[in-house]
Amino acid sequence: MSNFEAAPSNFAVFNEDLDNEWTERYSSSDALAIDTEAMGLIHGRDRLCLVQICDLSDNVACIKIALGQKSAPNLKSLMENHSIEKVFHYARFDVAALANGLEINVNPIFCTKIASKLARTYTPRHGLKDVVMELAGIELDKQAQSSDWGKVEDLSSKQLAYASNDVRYLLPIKEKLEYMLQREGRLKLAQKTFKCIPVISELDILRFQNIFEH
Repeated sequence: MSNFEAAPSNFAVFNEDLDNEWTERYSSSDALAIDTEAMGLIHGRDRLCLVQICDLSDNVACIKIALGQKSAPNLKSLMENHSIEKVFHYARFDVAALANGLEINVNPIFCTKIASKLARTYTPRHGLKDVVMELAGIELDKQAQSSDWGKVEDLSSKQLAYASNDVRYLLPIKEKLEYMLQREGRLKLAQKTFKCIPVISELDILRFQNIFEH
């Protein structure tokens, strides 16, 4: 089945922050899938443009971040809520983008890319497209990945569909990866690794590299 054959249960696009209704809806979740889009990969140079959220009921929200915007109070309350696990693929980048762009300190964190590397040791392919294909049977369309996310007032339907699908399958694959980690005796190691992500993200923001090398 193609990832475009079924639309999300609910889908909404917001300017600068979630509204109170959607914030309340997400506040009751045990876990939320999160992704971000930016103008590039260098924090401080390339600004945060979009934040995507999905819950287990397939409620998807895309939040457009305005040029020069420095805060999003409702989003911050969710991302810093310790009772909600935030699930990312390559959390290192997204956590840094949220911290640098909106002064949000995300916690707690589950990273499906790290989980994949610790659990799926039979393959070198740990990109989101490969993991979702194997564990969810969905082929993601990544054509809009490298596009102009800075035109937040005029994002195309193709860009929004791409952004939505990048979060819609994170929670199902997280459950499968968690099972694999538990089965292989690596879940506790993964959990310890996730706790390191905010520190590594902070080092990335400050442009420190290879500080653990000799």
